[in-house]
Amino acid sequence: MRRRNPNAGLVVFWVKLRQRGYTRSITGLYRVLRRQGEMAVKPPNPKYVPKPYEQMDHPGQRVQIDVKFVPDSCLVGEAKGKKFYQYTAIDEYSRFRYLEAFEEHSTYSSTEFLEHLIKAFPFKIECVQTDNGAEFTKRLLQQARPTPTLFEARLEQRGIKHKLIRPYTPRHNGKVERSHRKDNEYFYAAHKFYSFNDFKKQLAVHSYRYNNFPMRPLGWFSPREFLHNFFVTHH
Repeated sequence: MRRRNPNAGLVVFWVKLRQRGYTRSITGLYRVLRRQGEMAVKPPNPKYVPKPYEQMDHPGQRVQIDVKFVPDSCLVGEAKGKKFYQYTAIDEYSRFRYLEAFEEHSTYSSTEFLEHLIKAFPFKIECVQTDNGAEFTKRLLQQARPTPTLFEARLEQRGIKHKLIRPYTPRHNGKVERSHRKDNEYFYAAHKFYSFNDFKKQLAVHSYRYNNFPMRPLGWFSPREFLHNFFVTHH
């Protein structure tokens, strides 16, 4: 039986033996297998090998966009029980971010955010990368030929490429995901919002501080300084 089932674990092997008339307990089987050196040898699990990361070489080459749900614990007063959302865009090259507060996440909100983003970023956006949420695309909806969302149509109108990450792999949108974790740690953990306008104002202050804070990946320049240095060098 062991020769025919070399990789079967203890429980699976015991069940197979029981189906053929074996009567000893599972602990008894364990002792016998250990004594005779017949314990299963588990093949190693295949490890995830990430693809080499594509490094950007100028601002706007690719911008990651995502939506963060504001934690309910941050909402107090008249804001309690409501839903607020943080739209985030981060330039992969410079880490420069644009944040905006919304009361809903939808393809309409995404399109409005895109228009404001284009005006806010001091460089041309060539490519936008998002996940497969319905606020961005209909790719995962059960449709034979999904029509473009308002967001996708506006991207095409603006001449901006839309790159979708692989479904259910948020690590492919790693920079914006990581920045959201930092937002939890440095912003949402220490702030309360009494209304949508209050949230909007505090988020704007947080966004300003982020863009002016030195970062190790940027050689201890802030995103704003890093951008300035790039434009001075490549003028």
